[in-house]
Amino acid sequence: MESYLNIIKKILKKGELKHSRTEVGTIAIAGAMFEHDMTNGFPLLTTKKVPFRLVASELEFFIKGITDKQWLIERNNHIWDEWCSPKIIPYGHDQETKTKMMEERELGPIYGWQWRNFGAKYVSHNQQPEGKGIDQFKKLVEKLKENPLDRRMIVSAWNPLDIPNMALPPCHYGFQVTVINGRLNLLWNQRSVDSALGLPFNIASYALLLHLLAKEAGLKEGKLIGFLGDTHVYENHVEGLKEQLSREPKTLPKIKTENFTSIFNWKYTDSIIENYEAHSRIKFEIAV
Repeated sequence: MESYLNIIKKILKKGELKHSRTEVGTIAIAGAMFEHDMTNGFPLLTTKKVPFRLVASELEFFIKGITDKQWLIERNNHIWDEWCSPKIIPYGHDQETKTKMMEERELGPIYGWQWRNFGAKYVSHNQQPEGKGIDQFKKLVEKLKENPLDRRMIVSAWNPLDIPNMALPPCHYGFQVTVINGRLNLLWNQRSVDSALGLPFNIASYALLLHLLAKEAGLKEGKLIGFLGDTHVYENHVEGLKEQLSREPKTLPKIKTENFTSIFNWKYTDSIIENYEAHSRIKFEIAV
């Protein structure tokens, strides 16, 4: 994907040093744009291997509105292990706090909960919310079927009232669907972009969501576009990214979803990546 690789090149060439909350320095640029046409293949990075199983299971986790990281752990997905609700374990860098954060399963009202319950009062991962919220995701699906030309099909995960209780304020904080000439396009907004580790996941996750929404509405797949804010690489990721840039991109794979009845019944194991050839994994340390 040239669009992704060009973003990395721009950061390494024009980025400026910036301190970060994680205590690991970053090289950052103010704003970038990712664009991919889904007719050219499924945008799973080929200059390093990206585990689609983790991308897909996290998306199912979001669609279901789950906030218990044990659900992911039981599916051998550990990308949320290091985080938990700051209301239970206040955020910290010391080893004792990190251990407690790992052991706590409550994530608070993160992404999927906001997608499905915006405006309700969050209680906990194993209790129903108080009050009536808005199921933004369900409304988007309904609107997509009833009036696909609508320009108001938007889902937001950014709820200022709930941010203090979230394990992590949403990095990718909203997405919009727009249909043009029978093709479904998905545009997402992201405030903070870990370009080495997070962005390849974000691209694949929203591409998968685009694919599923298109199937749900009986539409063709269009463009995937990301509007990226603080777009950065961590200083300890630079050498790995240079290795990636030295590699020749391979042909993008295809995606197939079997036994599809509804996006609300979809399971991550229903979607399969075909003909995925990628260079070997590059290990990037995660900044918590």
